[in-house]
Amino acid sequence: MQDDQDAWRQTHLGRLLGEAMRRFDARVFELMAHDAEVPLALSNLAARQQVSAAHIHITRHLARGGSRLTELAEAAGMSKQAMGALVDQCEAWGLVTRGPDPLDARARRVVFTADGLAWLEAFRRSVAQAEAEFRAGVGEEVATVVALGLEAYCGS
Repeated sequence: MQDDQDAWRQTHLGRLLGEAMRRFDARVFELMAHDAEVPLALSNLAARQQVSAAHIHITRHLARGGSRLTELAEAAGMSKQAMGALVDQCEAWGLVTRGPDPLDARARRVVFTADGLAWLEAFRRSVAQAEAEFRAGVGEEVATVVALGLEAYCGS
């Protein structure tokens, strides 16, 4: 049994935000795994929970026209080496490819493949559905207050 003196460890805002994010991302992955428009190999990865929240950094941060690895790493708050490993894995899965950077011959750009763009669209639909489910679960007013509070807290 937990001592009242330590109850804050399970109920503080940071822990609740982390748990909410894990729950939300898990629902997004579940929806993507069952999306008929996601290429089968990628759907199977999502269904087998091979795709992690770390892989979603690429989905969230890769510009449609492509991004340099350093730009991706910075946007995701990751090291260039860690982002490189994620890009390698996503490239092996057929989500992205590396190509020349038209602005700098020494640099490479990471770009979505056609399957990667299908994945991105499925991600958009899944996020929208998970957000709608959240709104239905907590009520429109609470969801709006939560969204406004998080936007203010994050400085968006």
